[in-house]
Amino acid sequence: MPESLKSRLLSGEKAIGCWLSLFDSQAAEIVAEVGYDCVVIDMEHGAGGYLDAIPLLQAIRACGCTGLARVEANDPVPIKRALDIGVAGLVIPSIHSAQEARAAVSACRYPPEGIRGNAAGGIRGARYGLDAQAYQERINEELLVILQIESREGLEAVEEIAAVPGCDMLFIGPSDLSSTMGHRGDPGHPEVVEAIGRIESAAKGAGKLLGSILQRGRDASGMAKDGYDLIVPDSDVTLLRRAGLETVERFRAS
Repeated sequence: MPESLKSRLLSGEKAIGCWLSLFDSQAAEIVAEVGYDCVVIDMEHGAGGYLDAIPLLQAIRACGCTGLARVEANDPVPIKRALDIGVAGLVIPSIHSAQEARAAVSACRYPPEGIRGNAAGGIRGARYGLDAQAYQERINEELLVILQIESREGLEAVEEIAAVPGCDMLFIGPSDLSSTMGHRGDPGHPEVVEAIGRIESAAKGAGKLLGSILQRGRDASGMAKDGYDLIVPDSDVTLLRRAGLETVERFRAS
């Protein structure tokens, strides 16, 4: 079995990912083929559901690319359903407190460590039951649990959140964070930059991994050098939009 993304990150490897918002399997396949380490299927802001997500996971399977998902809420039902379709990790949004962090971790784990409902005898994550026993034995430890800090409340509790056992990574959401701090549309504001620095310090101080989208004034390689373990700078939407705009602008200019 290939080494998991979680193991690679914990061993010091850096990873680059791409959001999938279009729920198109061919777009997912292209993203995987060009070499992104992982995709994050966006079930919080994307329009697709669980059945739509499965073809994306199938499309990337042969490319050595890891499938993650961002669920729509810190709720045990969508967490359970996303895990059952076979993702290797979850981004759980809007974590505001250590209590919420513990609830998120618990929802990701089978009892007795957590409360995840067990249907390993038939879910895709366990190869439709063919690997039911092995899946149950390994998934609690192999799953990459990523808690998103994107609010003033989460910022104020970030050290306690980072200390929660089972939280593998803090993931910074600079856009929502800046909005809740009164600087909507300005994630480069000095107060937001200071807040981001606090989250960075909390993650590293607790020995946890650190992730984010691109932040204003920083590129992916620079963020990796600054201690980020997972950077997700692109999405299928932004890649298509950027390429289209560049082509049209070059044509108009000529």
